[in-house]
Amino acid sequence: MQDIEVIEDAGTAAAALDPVRARLLAELAEPASAAGLAARVGITRQKVNYHLRALEAVGLVELAEERRHGGITERVLRASAASYVVSPAAVSTSAADPDAAADRMSAGYLVALAGRVVREVGALARQASTTGRRLPTLTVDTQIGFRTAADRAAFADDLTAAVLELAARYHHDDGRPHRLVVAAHPLPEETP
Repeated sequence: MQDIEVIEDAGTAAAALDPVRARLLAELAEPASAAGLAARVGITRQKVNYHLRALEAVGLVELAEERRHGGITERVLRASAASYVVSPAAVSTSAADPDAAADRMSAGYLVALAGRVVREVGALARQASTTGRRLPTLTVDTQIGFRTAADRAAFADDLTAAVLELAARYHHDDGRPHRLVVAAHPLPEETP
């Protein structure tokens, strides 16, 4: 089971977003049979089987094991990933393009960048998984409390200078290109 799977296909996204199927996927973090799931979620085994076949057809559910009980074979399934992210590409072929944004300080630009990261890293992760290789990534995530807009602007200037200096130091024209995205946004207020 993968930690996270990026869904690129509209049909797969529709299957994952169906409320009953989403519940079954959550339950299948631990392998289970249709009969076991039916008892846990409170719907008939036949309906559970119907939804499991649909999830299996799009690759969101996989066979964990088969158990024989007399002349009956019980299929035990599990989710293909612990969690899922739907790529903007699954919603539309005209996914937001950060290069088309006029205002690079806008929320729209940041969302378009995030969508591109999901699309690119999702595709690279699938490729790495099929070849059995590890995908080299680097992530920095922190929180900063700015007292004023001037502090935030000064931080942005200092960060830009530091990133440009580091990029100049480590960039090689014949090296493997990597994309670096640095973003900041206010943290959403927590709701009780």
